[in-house]
Amino acid sequence: MDEKAVQMPVIHRSWDLPLPLIERGEGIYLWDQDGKRYIDGSAGSSVVVTIGHGVQSVVDAMYEQGKKVCFAAPHVFSNEPMLELGKMVAERAPGTLRNNCRTWFGTTGTDAVDSAVRTAREYFVFTGKPSKFAVVGRWQAFHGNSIAVAGIHGHTDRRRLFYPMYRNSPHIPPAYCYRCHFEKTYPECDLKCARALETAIRQEGPENVAAFIAEPVVGAALGSVPAPPGYFQVIRDICDRYDVLMIVDEVMTGFGRIGHWFGIEEWEGVTPDIIATAKGMTSGYTAMSATIAKEEIWQIIQEGGLPFLAGHTMNQNPVSCAGGVAVLKYLEEKNLLANSKEVGAYLLERLHELLELDIIGDVRGKGLMCGLEFVKDKETKEPFPRELKVGRRFELEALERGLILFAGRGCVEGAMGDMMLVTPPLVITRQQVDEMMDILKETTKAIQAQVLG
Repeated sequence: MDEKAVQMPVIHRSWDLPLPLIERGEGIYLWDQDGKRYIDGSAGSSVVVTIGHGVQSVVDAMYEQGKKVCFAAPHVFSNEPMLELGKMVAERAPGTLRNNCRTWFGTTGTDAVDSAVRTAREYFVFTGKPSKFAVVGRWQAFHGNSIAVAGIHGHTDRRRLFYPMYRNSPHIPPAYCYRCHFEKTYPECDLKCARALETAIRQEGPENVAAFIAEPVVGAALGSVPAPPGYFQVIRDICDRYDVLMIVDEVMTGFGRIGHWFGIEEWEGVTPDIIATAKGMTSGYTAMSATIAKEEIWQIIQEGGLPFLAGHTMNQNPVSCAGGVAVLKYLEEKNLLANSKEVGAYLLERLHELLELDIIGDVRGKGLMCGLEFVKDKETKEPFPRELKVGRRFELEALERGLILFAGRGCVEGAMGDMMLVTPPLVITRQQVDEMMDILKETTKAIQAQVLG
C-alpha cells in the first residue's frame, strides 16, 4: 500500500488503490495532475454530469449568488433562486404534474427518495388511512444509501451488511428482459413483471401498501436496463386500482439523460404521483436533489396542520438553487435533450458492435444511459464467478487507457453478474463516441484475453 495514501487523513472509496489527483475538466474530458486526459464515459462515475465539465455560466451563477448570501436557514427564510428553480421544474414536469406540482429541494438522491416515502406516508395519515405505510420496491434496484432506504431498494450487495438494522420492504422481480424472472419473452410475456405488483399488494393487504417505487431505467443495480414498452402503463393502472402512490426514482434519468426532461415520459401517458430526482439537475456542480409531488398531495399534507417532516440543514440552499437554474437553462439553450436522444441512439448502435466479442452478453439502454453485461457463456448467459471481479477489472483497464466507466455487480439474483454503465455527458458528439468506442473495443479484447484465455 502506498505510504503517502496511508498517511492521508481522509477516507476514499477504495482503501488501497492509488487514486489520481484530478486537476481540471472541460466538456466530456478530465485531466489529472500529471496531465493525463480521460474521457468521462460515465458522467462523473455515476450518471451525474449532464452538461459537461467547465461550464462557466453555472460557476458564475453560483458565485454571484454566493456574494449575496450563501446560506439562509430554510425554516426562517425563502430565497429567490429556489422560487425560480421550483417554477422551472413545474414547467418541465411530466404529464399532469406539469404546472400542477410543488417541489421540496434537498441535497442528495437518497434524501429525495427518503422525502418521497415520507410524502406518501404523511399523505395517507392525513387522508385517514394510517395503516398504509409499506413501500413495494423491486429486486436489483438501487434508491440510495441510508439505512431506511436500504430496506426499500433491492441492491443485495448494499443491503446485506446492514440487513438487521432496517425494516425490510416487499419486493417484486425487476423488468429485466435479458434475464426474465418468469422465463418468458417480450411481448408474449404479457408483462408479468409489472403484474407481479398486483400480487404483492394483495399479499401485503392493500390497506397496508402506501407506494410503489421504480427507476425508469435501472442504473447501478442492473447496468442501464429500461423497462419494456407498456410496463409503466400497467403499473399506473394497478396503483390507481389499489390506492397506491406511484413513486418514480429519476435520480439518474431526470433532466435529459434519456432524451426527455424526465425519463418516465418515454412511457406515453404515464404520470407518477411523486418523483425523486437529483444528479443531473445540478450536473455535479453542487449537491442538490428534489422531491416533486402532485399539488393535491401537498395540499392534503398542508391541511394536516404539521410542517412537512423531512429534510436537513442544507435544504433549499440558495447557491445550489442558483446552480440548478443555470444548469436547466444551459440544457435548454444547447438543446441537449435532443442531443441525448440522437447521439444516444448512435452510441447504442456502436455499442452493439461489442456483441461480436465473446464476453459481452447484452447491450441495452435509452438515450445516453447505456450499459453492457458480461457473460462467461453467451449461449447459457452464465455469469463469471464473483471472485473474478470482471466488471471492476474492466473499469480499471479502461481507466488505464483513458476512459472512465462505472462498474456494477449483482444483476444475477443479487449475487453474481457483472455489468458496466456507459453514460457520458449529454454534450458528447458522434466523433467523441467514436473515440470512446476505440477504447471500449481495446479494453474488451484485453479483458477477454485475461478471463477466457
